[in-house]
Amino acid sequence: MIAIRLQPGPFDAAAEQAALLAGRTDLGAAVAFTGLVRADDGLIALTLEHYPAMTLAQMQAIAHEAAARWPGVVGCIIHRHGRLLPGEAIVLVITASPHRADAFAAAQFLMDWLKTQAPFWKREEWADGSSRWVEAKASDNDAAARWA
Repeated sequence: MIAIRLQPGPFDAAAEQAALLAGRTDLGAAVAFTGLVRADDGLIALTLEHYPAMTLAQMQAIAHEAAARWPGVVGCIIHRHGRLLPGEAIVLVITASPHRADAFAAAQFLMDWLKTQAPFWKREEWADGSSRWVEAKASDNDAAARWA
């Protein structure tokens, strides 16, 4: 099972991983990925908007797909929304499995899908007072295409 949470506030990656692994003796590997707001030149904030029911449904669909591709993988996805500042965590993906290859693959699969398919709209705010919506990147689509 891969648990999913959407929240505006910060998360504690270490505590989330400890909770996932607590009492488990069947797991041999855990992989954790934390995505951060990058401080590009002049970026002062990134705002993520979404429709909760639609976002949760899409994230559940990909979690089910990952569980089907890698039986035995457990994990969690936490994705923040709202206004975030450079250096703040946006997303946490933790996967664990009896074997490391499955944990790594499932984590990459989940992140590639989140970057391309999760319905979040991102708006960047700049120090000069301007703002813009973030466009999809071809490199993200290329990374996700390998899982087709």
